[in-house]
Amino acid sequence: MRILAIESSAKAASCAICDGKKLLAQSWQNSGLTHSRTLLSMTEAMLKNLDMSISDMDLVAAAIGPGSFTGIRIGVAAAKGLAWGADLPACGVSTLEAMAWHLYDRDLIICPVMDARRSQVYNALFQGGGDCPLRIAPDRAISIEELAGELKTLNRPVCLVGDGAELCYSALEDTIPALSLAPENIRLQSAWGVAMAVTEAGIKPADELTPNYIRLSQAERERLARLKAGNAKGGR
Repeated sequence: MRILAIESSAKAASCAICDGKKLLAQSWQNSGLTHSRTLLSMTEAMLKNLDMSISDMDLVAAAIGPGSFTGIRIGVAAAKGLAWGADLPACGVSTLEAMAWHLYDRDLIICPVMDARRSQVYNALFQGGGDCPLRIAPDRAISIEELAGELKTLNRPVCLVGDGAELCYSALEDTIPALSLAPENIRLQSAWGVAMAVTEAGIKPADELTPNYIRLSQAERERLARLKAGNAKGGR
């Protein structure tokens, strides 16, 4: 199966084309430019360099979260548009699971972390050392303190991957034995990981591809707070 994969859930943006497990091409950029400016142009250039078109693909995959709300929306919209235009199915995958693929063959606990602000990280846990990362904790927003307590109970070597890895390493290196950082060249999110995380069970029509933000956006939280305050005031 030939997969066009898109990753835009954090500051780095990337796209990749895989034929099964074989990587044919990947374009990755961490320039600080907005994904709305870079993602589709990177994809178009990559296809052109391979002398391919979107119609040569069997599937379009995208990271659907957690991560940057704006970045996820851009990636999902791009994947939907490309899939619709070529009448292709789509697959949304967890950003955290896609990152776990960077370390899937290492016999340790893979700990993807993304800065979720508000003293939290987006996180999941996986066991490496097999043919694929084995999930042992769900995608969630969790405090670094809570994560530290959970990692201590596992009593296993732990490797941090993701754009929150350095933040967590600085906070946890004195309390978690055998803690390490993923090598810098595979530390951040990648479209290759998205392609590897595709499963048959997740393949669906493009119009069913939706983001998975894990938690509400700041605007939604503020709106609910105003509603709650208004209801409390009205009930007096």
